[in-house]
Amino acid sequence: MHIADQINGKPLLTIRGAGLPDRTLAYLATPYTHYKDGIEIAFREASRIAALLLIAGVEIYSPIAHCHPLAIYGDIDALDRDFWLNYQEQFMLRCDVLIVAEMDGWKDSIGMQHETNFFERAKRPIFLLNPATMIMRRKPAEASA
Repeated sequence: MHIADQINGKPLLTIRGAGLPDRTLAYLATPYTHYKDGIEIAFREASRIAALLLIAGVEIYSPIAHCHPLAIYGDIDALDRDFWLNYQEQFMLRCDVLIVAEMDGWKDSIGMQHETNFFERAKRPIFLLNPATMIMRRKPAEASA
């Protein structure tokens, strides 16, 4: 079986079967600032996940995988939350769905909370992704009060 047909030895149906439409531009949310192993490992893990999604046929944008090198090599403060959230919102506006990687610390990440709230307010689909198994499921929409 070709690498593009499986991830970690498992068929890609676990990703495609989650209901992610073809030709969907997805935004990958991962923890960064307070990641338990530091921002460099957070960058590597975000890049690994984004690459596996790309191989699976998901058109993916990862703010951490795409912007960490800009911060490091462009001498931009990687931890300037206001700067990066403002920048990332331009990409959130353009993405169709949010994929939340359930990495260590994801529930406590201020950035991921901002991204999730943004997509919830926009009523766009949110998917939860187990980064170890790459099994993805759609998050149920919050019931309105």
